This record gives sequence, structure tokens and C-alpha cells, in this order.
Amino acid sequence: MNRNECNLGEHFEPIPLKGGFSMEGYWVWCGSVILGEDGNYHMFASRWEKTLPMHPGWGVASEIVRAVSKTPEGPYTFQEVVLTARGAEYWDGRSVHNPHITKYKDEYILFYMGTTYPFDDVHPDENFDVHNYRFISARSNKRIGIATSKSVFGPWERLDHPILDTRPDKFDNHLTSNPAPCINEDGSCLLVYKARSYKKPPYNNGELHDLMALGVAYAPHYKGPYTHLTDKPLFNEKEHNIEDPFIWKNDNGYSMIAKDMYGNICGEIGGGVFASSIDGVKWDLKVGHKAFSRNLKWEDDVTRLMGNMDRPFLLFDGDEATHLFVATSDGTDSFMNAKNTFNLSIPLK
Repeated sequence: MNRNECNLGEHFEPIPLKGGFSMEGYWVWCGSVILGEDGNYHMFASRWEKTLPMHPGWGVASEIVRAVSKTPEGPYTFQEVVLTARGAEYWDGRSVHNPHITKYKDEYILFYMGTTYPFDDVHPDENFDVHNYRFISARSNKRIGIATSKSVFGPWERLDHPILDTRPDKFDNHLTSNPAPCINEDGSCLLVYKARSYKKPPYNNGELHDLMALGVAYAPHYKGPYTHLTDKPLFNEKEHNIEDPFIWKNDNGYSMIAKDMYGNICGEIGGGVFASSIDGVKWDLKVGHKAFSRNLKWEDDVTRLMGNMDRPFLLFDGDEATHLFVATSDGTDSFMNAKNTFNLSIPLK
């Protein structure tokens, strides 16, 4: 599939039954893949133990791991923990999530979300949900950062500060997460990200924040400093609520795929939406167009409805996209009632 294509789902090949990445005893999410210097494919993913609920367990105990495969389809085999808790005194000291691996010249760059909170770990026997004080604290401390290495095997150098903070008087005053970077030929970086803002009283059902929104920032070098390019969300979050953007360069600017939260853009809840932009700031969202569906055909000729198609990530070989990676589940209500989650590799024609 070439870089200018918007009908991603039309290029899906049947999915291998034994591909992708999963781990016994862990929730697995957020897979992104790169060809390493050893000629193998390396997936950077997030995981957290199943002693915690899938949601919101990621917010307090996620770590980033690396798995390897000889082929993009997998199966991927766990190799090591790349980033994990390093202490509440660090901005990313308690949970790391949303890994996005990329490379510029001879340096690997791992974008991710980190957070911290000043409380004890969650005990496996306690009732832990989104109203727990640990998760409320962790969510409000979500920020985007990077780690860099000259080798896919590490060591990784973490920054002691995030590259993208919140702004008290803007739509991103609550948190920044879900990094979607695109590093240009000169080393500069366009970064689309997810944000939320605090609500003003009165609060309904204990909800303290508004709907998620997308913003965009730019840095002359991918290590920063980053400058916010807009004071308003890229899209009207009440009409076009989307999450998990992935962006890339096309012949005329930039392309984006993302998750349709409510199905009022592409016609399918959790389906894929497509947008394009000349400058990375003003985006044209194709309302009524479905970039991909949660209904997927497998190599056994069976079509299955997946619980999720979250955190989409395209693997490119030159100008051709060869595989789409997504985080998915066996749930019928997204991951809310899932028993298992894993990262899926979808070959593209």
C-alpha cells in the first residue's frame, strides 16, 4: 500500500492465526514495530499484570517491553523490559505506556506516555477502578516523553522531563498522551497527541474532565523543545471524537488514521477514520469514510469481529506500508469485558 492511500482496509490480507504478540498472565497493548540492526523485527509494546483489571490497570502499573520476530507477522517472542517504574520522584516513575518506536539516521527514538503518583502500589485483592485515588492522580500526571538509543537492544536514555507538558489555560490543561510523531528528513518532528481539559463545576457523575481531544506540536529536533501549534483541538471533540492517531508523510503533506470512538464519523464504533493535511495543523477529516473495520478475515477463512482496533501503527518499507499493527481484545464491549488482549499484525497488499 503506498503512502497516499486512504482506503487502508481494502489492502488487508488474511491474518495469520499464530502471528502478533501476547503474553501469558499479562494484558498486552500498544504495539509498534521497527526493523532492527540485526535484520529482525522488534516490537515495543506495553504490558501489565492481570492481577490488575485491564482498565484502569495500565494507568498505574504499565511497563514497556521489547519482543522480536524474524517476520513482521510474528509471532513475536518476549525479549526484555525496556522501561519500567523508576520511582515516584520522576515524571514517568510509576507507569509507562503508549510506546511508539521510530528511527532517525543511527538513533532509535522511543516516544511514550509516562506518569507518576505518590501512593503505594495497588493490592491485587482491593477493588480498583477509575474512581480510585491512585488512578485519578496517575491520569492527571500523564505526559509525553522520549527515550533514545543507538541500538534497538539499548541501553535507553530517558529524559528527566517530559517533552510535552500541559497548558493551564488551554484545552490540554489536564494531560498529554498517545504520541503520534512524524520525524521529517531534517530531524524536525511533527507530533500529534491526545489531551483532555478539566471541567468546571458542577460535576456530573464524578467526571472531572472533558472529552478527549487531539492537538499538534512541532520541534526543530525530535528531542525538543516542542512548541504547540494550535490553541484549539484539531477536531470538534463533541461531534468528531477520535483517539489513537497515527500520522505519516505523503506526497502532499501528512496522513492520519485514528479510532472512531462513537462511530459517528466512519459508521462503526471503534472503526478507523482517515484525515489528511498539507501543513500538519489544519486537517481534513473524511466524514463518512471508513479506513478500516473491526471485522477482520483470518487465514482460516473466518471473519471475526475484534473487540478493538486501537493504537494503529503502520510499518513502512520505503514508500510502501507493509503491515498494520493494532492492539485488540476478545471483548464484546471493547476491552471493558475482555479476558485477553494482544497486538495484531495485519499484512497489507
